[in-house]
Amino acid sequence: MKTTFVRAAAAAMLTPVLAAVAHAQDQQASDVKAVVKEDARTVGHAVEHSAQTVGHAVATDAKTAAEKVRDGSKKAARAVGDGARTVGKTVKEDGAKAKEAVRPKSSEPAPKP
Repeated sequence: MKTTFVRAAAAAMLTPVLAAVAHAQDQQASDVKAVVKEDARTVGHAVEHSAQTVGHAVATDAKTAAEKVRDGSKKAARAVGDGARTVGKTVKEDGAKAKEAVRPKSSEPAPKP
């Protein structure tokens, strides 16, 4: 009977201790959850800010690149236009020279048909 009483007394004394330990673990788990939640929120804000900064930088770089391409395209179009005018003028002059070369001169007799 003494053994049963000792066991019951030990269990009665041990139960509040175990309950306190379990409660402390729950409290720690709750604190850990709150810390993790706050850290996740902080990381999320940092990622959002970084993504926004990178997005603005990319947009600025893309705009600059588009302006350079536009200016280069205008220069290329002018160069092509100038080249086409030069070629057209040369062809016209050479055509006139060729035509003049085959046209009979007034001092030469006209060819007989």
